[in-house]
Amino acid sequence: MLPSILLLALALCCGIGWALHIVFQKRGRRVTFRDVVSEKRSGAVKETALTVNPVADGFNWETTEPHKFRPFKPIYYITMALRSSTPSDLIAMDSNYFSRIQLRQDLIRDHADHVVGSLPSGADAVRETYTYLQDFLLSRYPTLFSREAEKGLFRNHVTQRSLPRELPADEDPVAALKLMGAMVEDDLFLLRATPEGHLCVAFLCCFPSGFDPAEKLGKVLKDIHGPVPSYNKIGASMERFFSRLEVGKSVVRNNWSINTAPELYNVSGNHIYETDVYEEDMDVDISKAQIRVELQTLTRLPKTQAILFSFKTYLYPVTDIKAEGLGPEVADAIEGLPKGNAPGMWKYVSHFSFVRSHLVKGGVRWGKSILAYLRS
Repeated sequence: MLPSILLLALALCCGIGWALHIVFQKRGRRVTFRDVVSEKRSGAVKETALTVNPVADGFNWETTEPHKFRPFKPIYYITMALRSSTPSDLIAMDSNYFSRIQLRQDLIRDHADHVVGSLPSGADAVRETYTYLQDFLLSRYPTLFSREAEKGLFRNHVTQRSLPRELPADEDPVAALKLMGAMVEDDLFLLRATPEGHLCVAFLCCFPSGFDPAEKLGKVLKDIHGPVPSYNKIGASMERFFSRLEVGKSVVRNNWSINTAPELYNVSGNHIYETDVYEEDMDVDISKAQIRVELQTLTRLPKTQAILFSFKTYLYPVTDIKAEGLGPEVADAIEGLPKGNAPGMWKYVSHFSFVRSHLVKGGVRWGKSILAYLRS
C-alpha cells in the first residue's frame, strides 16, 4: 500500500509542477521562438494579398498640414499602447515631405556610419522593403509616383528623381537603404525572429533623438532596450506580440518627448545615465523647445516575414502647444512621469523603443524651466 501512495504523491507533484510551468509560460516568464519563415514555407503561414487604397482625389501634399498628435497622459505607465491600423496608413505625406527628403539625403551623405546599416542576414528583408515601399507609394499616391516601365524606373514627381524599379541581384543592402531615403521621410528598422529574440538586421534612421542607431544593429529587443527603466515588465509580452503579428494587421502607437532644440538629427546628448554628470533645472530657450511625437508602425512583410518598424517624426513648438491651451495638460504629464510604474524614466528616456509615451530626455535638467513656462 505504501509504495502505491508514494507513486500517487509523485505523480501529483509532477502534475502540479507541469501546471506551474504552463502558468509561468503564460505569464511571460519564458518566450518560445516562432520561426515564421519556416512556417510560411511549410504552408502554415499564408502570404496575404495586401490592399492599399489611394488617397482622395485632389490630395495635395504641399497644402496638407502635418497631423497634430496630442498623446498626453497625467501619469506614465510603461506599456506598448498599440492601436490597430491598415496597410494604407503606412506612409503619411504632408507639407514637410520635400524638405525632409532633402535633409535625409544630406545626412546619408555626411553621417552614413550612424544613419544606415545592415547585417548580411538583413539583405533579403531590405530588398523586400525596397519593393514594398515602391508598391505602396504607387498605389497610395498615384499622382506623385509613377512607373517608367520602358526604362525600368520608379519616378518621384515631387523630387523629380528616378530610382531603379528592380535592384540588381547583388545589390549592397546599405546602398538599397540609402535609395529608400530618397523615397520616404520615415525612419525604418528591420527585425528578424531568432531563438534569442527579435534581432535588428537593418536600419535607415536619419532622425534619431539622443541615440546612435548604428549601436542597435545586431541586437535583440531586450538588449536594444537594456538601459530603459522597467523594460523587464513588458519585454516578454513584446516578444510574443512581435511573433504573433500577422501580415496585413499593422499596428501603430505614439511616442513623445520634449526636445530643447529643433534639430531632427541627434545621436547623443539627450539621455542621462546613472553615472552621468548633469545640470539640474537648467534654463531653456523656450523659443527653440519642441514637443517631438513619433507615429510608430509595426508591419510584417509578406515574403521574408521580417518585421518593419517604421516611424514618422512630428515636431511641435512648445509655444504652439501652450497657445492651444494645452500647457497645464502637458505640465501634468511631465510631472506624472515619476508617478507611474517606471519612475526611472524621469532621468532617462530611450527613443528607439516600442514602449509607451516616453517623456523626455532627462526631465531633471529642463523640467523646472519648461513647467514654469507651460503653467505661466
